[in-house]
Parts: sequence; C-alpha cells; structure tokens
Amino acid sequence: MDITTTRFGTVSVEQEDILTFADGLIGMEDCREWALLADSENDALGWLQSLDRPEVALAVVSPRRFVPDYKVRVGRRDIEPLGLPSAEEAQVLAILNQVNDTLVINLKAPLVVHVGERVGRQIVAKDDHAVQHPVHGATIRLRRTA
Repeated sequence: MDITTTRFGTVSVEQEDILTFADGLIGMEDCREWALLADSENDALGWLQSLDRPEVALAVVSPRRFVPDYKVRVGRRDIEPLGLPSAEEAQVLAILNQVNDTLVINLKAPLVVHVGERVGRQIVAKDDHAVQHPVHGATIRLRRTA
C-alpha cells in the first residue's frame, strides 16, 4: 500500500509495517495508525510515520543501543491492552529528538510494541528516567528522507 507523507513523499509499506496505537501518543491522541519505516542510511534509526497526519514522522531508536542498562518499569495495567504473553515479546522504542545541537532520547515515555499483533502503547515509566536524555557521540543525522 502507498502512503503519502510530507517528509518522505509517497512510500510503499507492507501491512506488517503498520502499527496501531489505540490511544494515540501523548499529545497526538488523534494519531492511531503508524507505519514503522527503516532508515536507508542508518540501521540504528527508524521512523514512525503517522498514517492519520502525513506531516508527523517521529525518529525512533532502541533505547538500549544508547543506554545499555536501560530498563523500564511499567504497571501491568499499562501493558495489558497489548496482549503480551510475556515481557520478552515486547519491543521497546524511544522517541529521538533534536534540542538545539543535541540529540535526546525520551526514556520516560517509551513506546512498547507487541510486534506479533502490531499494536503499541506509549507508557509513562514508573522509573526516574529523563524525558530528554542526551545522546553523546551518536552518529545519527535526522534527515528529511527515509
């Protein structure tokens, strides 16, 4: 299926690339359908492209790639809607952003995805994680194309 985006133009995606966030994301509750796109130049980076709003694309990374000891505590009630048979079935992603000249990862509100069911939720962690954790020495460029 083809989707039209303002950042990447028209992109072909497979059905298994589409994730549903039934509650949307914090501040974007109207965005429920997302395509997870690989970055063509950097395997550490992915793009979560909203199907509901073509102008919204979020850079996402695996937080453990940059914070190896990262663990997130969430309430059972928070992840229950995902239908995860075990925690090992969850994929955790963090939104990457650029603040001035620094790349930061939101470790406080990760995205928890049940890959097999293609559903996810943004969870506010019970841990004392930073909303803007600086990524030092990263070789990630946020660019305009996937």
